[in-house]
Amino acid sequence: MEFPRFAFASGEEASDPVVQFEGAPVRVDELRASRHLERQDGDLEDVARLGLRLFRYGMPWRLTELSPGRYDWSLWDRALEACRRHGLEPVVDLCHFGLPDHYPGFADPSWVEGLLRYTEAFLARHRGPRWFTPVNEPQITALTAGALGIWNDRRTSAEDYARILAHCTLANLEALARIRADRGGWWIGAEAVSVPYGAAADPAAAASEARHAALARAAFDLPFGKPLDPLAEPAFAAVPDAVRARIEGLATTEHVIAGHDFYPVSVRSLAGPRESLSLAQHLDAYRWWARDWYARYGIDFWVSETSNLGFPVAQQVEWLDGLVGVLGDLNATGVRARGLCWYSRGDQYDWHTMLTQPRGEVTEVGLFDAERAPRPVAARIGELARAEAQRGD
Repeated sequence: MEFPRFAFASGEEASDPVVQFEGAPVRVDELRASRHLERQDGDLEDVARLGLRLFRYGMPWRLTELSPGRYDWSLWDRALEACRRHGLEPVVDLCHFGLPDHYPGFADPSWVEGLLRYTEAFLARHRGPRWFTPVNEPQITALTAGALGIWNDRRTSAEDYARILAHCTLANLEALARIRADRGGWWIGAEAVSVPYGAAADPAAAASEARHAALARAAFDLPFGKPLDPLAEPAFAAVPDAVRARIEGLATTEHVIAGHDFYPVSVRSLAGPRESLSLAQHLDAYRWWARDWYARYGIDFWVSETSNLGFPVAQQVEWLDGLVGVLGDLNATGVRARGLCWYSRGDQYDWHTMLTQPRGEVTEVGLFDAERAPRPVAARIGELARAEAQRGD
C-alpha cells in the first residue's frame, strides 16, 4: 500500500517510560492519564469525523508482553478493530519509550531480540496493518535514557547514548526486514529533530553545537547507510563491531517515509533564549533545516509529530497553517514532504516537564482538550484533510 501523496494525520500519545520521581522509580502511563482506553471508541470516532484517515497508534508493549514471549493481545485486538470500524488506517507503533519490566533497560541488548519476537507475533496475529513505526524516536529514547539520565536506564554519557541509539536502530531495521518479508510493509518513521537558529556566539559554543548536531544526526545516518560524522565516532566506538556491522547490512531507504518530529521546542536558538523567537522564525529554522536534511538523505519524509508544544494553545491554528505552508513551499522546490501528523488527538500530561514530574498536569497540545471538546485546530486540520482528499480524487 503506497503512502499518500500528502497525508494529514493524528495519533494517540502512549508514552510509558520509567522516571525517578520523589525518590522512587515511577512508570509514566499517558494512556491511563488521558483515559483513552475507557473512551477509545469515541476518541477514534472524533478523529474520523474530522476527515482524517491515518492514525499513529500504539499499545504499551509492557501491557501486551506480560512475561518473555507470553502475550495478551486484547488491547491490540480492540484497538485495531476500532480503527477498522471508524475507517482509520493505523501506523502501528510497537515501542514508545517504555519496555516491559522483564527487560533491564535500553542499554542492555536483550530487549532487541524481545522486540523482534514481539514483531513476529504481531504480524502472525494481525494481517491488516501495512505501516509501522517499530521503535518511536530512537534519538529521544537514547538521549533521555543514555545522556540526560531522566528516563529508563538513567545513564549520563555519550557512550551510553551511542549504545542505546545503536540498539534502537538495529531493532527498527530488524523489525522492518521482517515486516517487508511478511507483507511488503513500510517503515513510517518518527524521529525527533533538533533545529538550530542563528549562529553560536564563540568558537567554544560553535564546537559544542557541531558535536551536538553530529550525535543527533546519527539517528538518521545509521539507518539510512550514511557515514557517521567524525565528531560522533568517538562515542560510537562503544558500540560492538557486530552491532555496527549488522546495522550497516540492514540500512535501507526503500519502503521508508522518514519522520521529522518537529515542535516549537525543537528549535535551539544559538544566540539567545528560544522564547524570544517568533513563530515565523521557528518555521524558517525548520524550512532551512529540512532542505539541508533532504540534500543529505534524498528520502521522502513527513512531519510525523507536531503541535504547539512550546507555544500557547491559542497559537495552534497559526502553527498548523504556517507549517503546512512551509511543507508546501518545500514540495514546490522538489523537497518531497509527504504529510503532517498533529500529535496528539488529545491533551497530554506532564510533557511540559518532559515527564519528569508525573503529577497528572495537563499539557495543552491536543486537537481535543482533556474533556474531549474540539479546539479550533481540529476543525482546521479537518478542512485541510478534506481539501487534500478532493485533490487526490
